[in-house]
Amino acid sequence: MTAFASPRVRRGALAALCTAAALSLSACGTTGQETKETASGTSGKSSAKPAPYADLSGPEIAEKAGRATRAASSVTVNADTRDSDGHTVFEMAISKGGDCAGTLSLNEKGTATISKVGAALYLKYDEAFLRAQGEEDADSTKEETDAVVAMLAGRWIKTDPKDPDAEDFTSFCDLDELLGDLSDDTAARKGKTGEVDGRPSIALTEADGKDTYTLHVATEGKPYLLKLTGTGSEPFTMTFKDFGKPVPAKVPADKDIVDLGD
Repeated sequence: MTAFASPRVRRGALAALCTAAALSLSACGTTGQETKETASGTSGKSSAKPAPYADLSGPEIAEKAGRATRAASSVTVNADTRDSDGHTVFEMAISKGGDCAGTLSLNEKGTATISKVGAALYLKYDEAFLRAQGEEDADSTKEETDAVVAMLAGRWIKTDPKDPDAEDFTSFCDLDELLGDLSDDTAARKGKTGEVDGRPSIALTEADGKDTYTLHVATEGKPYLLKLTGTGSEPFTMTFKDFGKPVPAKVPADKDIVDLGD
């Protein structure tokens, strides 16, 4: 039953989020399409304005984005990753202090809800998620899966974030791990200007063999990282929004928490 108490998130999903960190530009790994650029790149009106970050190189902009994003008191990350282990989608609001709240799904088979407050991690799985985990466990019978679903589906489980079975989940609450290494040690090239969710941005690109990574950095206000995409064998998309907004992490009511020790 402990396998259901803390189902392991595939290591491949996390690897996709940080393998690209080996490339200084690409913070993580996921799927999606490139940010839609403005039709003309820079319109006639904007041509009278100085080009964004005209005095900075691509690597310098990437480093600037990394510093600004890590310094934010909070941020919400949306990610869609595909790799050899499957398809992972998550949305997570993360505070600089380590609290987080959001959801995670694996291969479109159910949802896990995460709420980390201080030193406590709370997990809640829906029925589809639990049944999918049961199907992947060769030692689990249908009767055992039914029993676990009856006990845990839709209810919270309290666990220690340092527990080995919980570490895969807490990794989604670590902004530094998700960002990888955004530094000036990169061959990033400046690209077109455009928008990400209505915010003016500039694209930086870097190639690694057949894989291409594109980083979109805000050109107004703080130089936050707004979007990161990758193409190739493990395509991905990550977007960053709601900088500085409160993280809705909460401690569930006692009546909604299952005591696995009982």
